[in-house]
Amino acid sequence: MARRAAGGGGPRAEDFSFVSPVVKYVLFFFNMLFWMISMVMVAVGVYARLLKHAEAAMACLAVDPAILLVVVGVLTFLITFCGCVGSLRENICLLQAFSICLTVIFLLQLAAGVLGFIFSDKARGKVSEIINGAIVHYRDDLDLQNLIDFGQKEFSCCGGVSYKDWSQNMYFNCTAANPSRERCSVPFSCCLQDADEGMQAMSYLEASAFIYTNGCIDKLVNWIHSNLFLLGGIALGLAVPQLVGILLAQILINQIRDQIKLQLYNQQHQADPWY
Repeated sequence: MARRAAGGGGPRAEDFSFVSPVVKYVLFFFNMLFWMISMVMVAVGVYARLLKHAEAAMACLAVDPAILLVVVGVLTFLITFCGCVGSLRENICLLQAFSICLTVIFLLQLAAGVLGFIFSDKARGKVSEIINGAIVHYRDDLDLQNLIDFGQKEFSCCGGVSYKDWSQNMYFNCTAANPSRERCSVPFSCCLQDADEGMQAMSYLEASAFIYTNGCIDKLVNWIHSNLFLLGGIALGLAVPQLVGILLAQILINQIRDQIKLQLYNQQHQADPWY
């Protein structure tokens, strides 16, 4: 009689599921969105890389924006792929891989922010090295050149520490042996107005009438100090999707484990002749 009551018009135990469709499909579409974005990033990065001349193909890979875009796109693609397939197929291994990767990225971002704040002098020195390296390869990479020109125009600056940093570039070098037409000058993005050659040979006061004389490092530091709330908002905007993804993945993992336990319980009791 108890068996007939259990098998009445209500839902059977086998039909019950701990896995919430809302959690499952929200996580799926969340990852699908970033998965599509990652494919666009990879496509744009590869296209930009292929457009470059053969002689520039090996130039300054460490600071190549196209390579950076491809690397970030591939990593995002792999992580979101785990999230998409893991949520759709209810695969605990893929969901755990997705959750662990997001957690590691979040902790690395947090550590970078804290270390950058604590060791601000060392961070400044590292930024200076990167900018000097970019100056050296200014003419080797069109993407890098456009990036530097944009930065110098946007921040009204020239060079790393000062405009004379451009002497590190073989085309703007001030040595007498330099045959370039741009000898001892600076890129157009440094100019306030049309300037004659030999800007680097001028004093700070003389050059300031024609070009931006302040270095970009100081300008960047001042901009960061003036826009801490904006940067905090951007950091929060990056962190929230990661935390939401981690939370949804962990909820779904726990639900799948509960569902597996329920299925094992049902199988054990179905094998019982008194069930």
